[in-house]
Amino acid sequence: MLLEVNVMAISAVARETVFALRRQIAKIEGTLPERLQAPAGSAPDDIAKSDMTIVRRGLAVASVDAFLHTGIERFDAALGGGLPKAALSEIHGLETRDAGAVAGFALSLVSLILREKQGLPILWVGTAEIFHEAGLPYARGLHALFGIEPEQLLFSEAPKLLDALWIAEEAARMTAFAAVILEIRGSPRLLDLTATRRLHARARNAGRPLLLLRQAGEADPTAAPVRLIVSAAPSASRETVAGPLAGSIGRPAFKVDIGKSRTALPGQFTLEWNPDEHAFAERTENSVAVVPASGGGTDPAPASGAVLAFPALASPASGDQPSRQQHPAHRSPRRAG
Repeated sequence: MLLEVNVMAISAVARETVFALRRQIAKIEGTLPERLQAPAGSAPDDIAKSDMTIVRRGLAVASVDAFLHTGIERFDAALGGGLPKAALSEIHGLETRDAGAVAGFALSLVSLILREKQGLPILWVGTAEIFHEAGLPYARGLHALFGIEPEQLLFSEAPKLLDALWIAEEAARMTAFAAVILEIRGSPRLLDLTATRRLHARARNAGRPLLLLRQAGEADPTAAPVRLIVSAAPSASRETVAGPLAGSIGRPAFKVDIGKSRTALPGQFTLEWNPDEHAFAERTENSVAVVPASGGGTDPAPASGAVLAFPALASPASGDQPSRQQHPAHRSPRRAG
C-alpha cells in the first residue's frame, strides 16, 4: 500500500512538472495555453492542483484578438489564426530583386494594422545600404495604394546594423507606434537567435507587431513564430465592365510561401491587393501564362496577325550554287568527339 502511494505521488509530481514546462513554453512563444475540460473520472482536487492547462499537439491556443487577420480564411488558418499582433514576424525575399515585393506586402499589412491603430505612426528602421539599394516608398503611392498618409510612416536610417538593431529594440517596446519594421540585407552575424529573442520579447510586451524584412537572407533559426517568403506574382488583366482588358496590368499580386508558422503547415498562396478596398483577395489560378502553350495543346497560341504576300524569288541556277569550299563552317558535319 505504501509503494502504491509513493508511485501515485511521483506520477503527480511528474505531471505537474510537465504542465509547468508547457506553460513556460507557451509564455516564451507569446501564446496563451489551452484550458481543457477534465477527463472522465478525475477528482475535483486533482483538477484544482493541475488546473488541466496543457497544449495539444504542441500548439497553444490564443484568443482571436491576438492575430491580424488578412481576410483570406485559408491563409489565416494555415498560419494558425493569422499573423500574430504581439510578436516578431519575418518576411523574406530570396533575392535582392524581391525587395519591392517584400516592401509592398509589408505595407499591405501595415494598412490592415492602421485600421485598428488609427492615429499612430509606423517606424521603418534600416541601414543606409538598405535604403540606397532598394529605395524608399513613394509618398503618393502610399496614399493611393494603401491608404497610408505620408506623415504616418517614419524612417530611421542607421549608419550600422548594430545601431539599427538597437533602434528597433527600443522602438518595439514603445506603444506610441502602431508597428515597427526592421529591414536587413543578407544573413549578418549580429542577427542571431539571441537578437531575435530580444526583438520578439519587446514586441510581445508592448503588444505590437514587429516586421523583420529580409533581403536575400537565409532561413536562419530565429525566435519569430512566423516566416513568410514573398515574391512578385504576375498581375492579372484589369477588370472592366466588358470583362478583362487584354494587355493591361491589374492589381498588385504577391506569391507567399509559409516557411514557418504555429501550425507548421506549409502552403503557397497568390494574394492580390485591392487598392480601392485596401484588402487582400486570393487568386487560385494564374491568369497570365508565363510560358506560351504549345500549338497542339488544349489552349493553343493565338493566331498570327495579317499575312502579307511577297513576290516569289526565282530558284538559283545550278551554276550559281556555292561550292563545298564556300559553304559556311556551321553547315559542315561535326566530327564526333
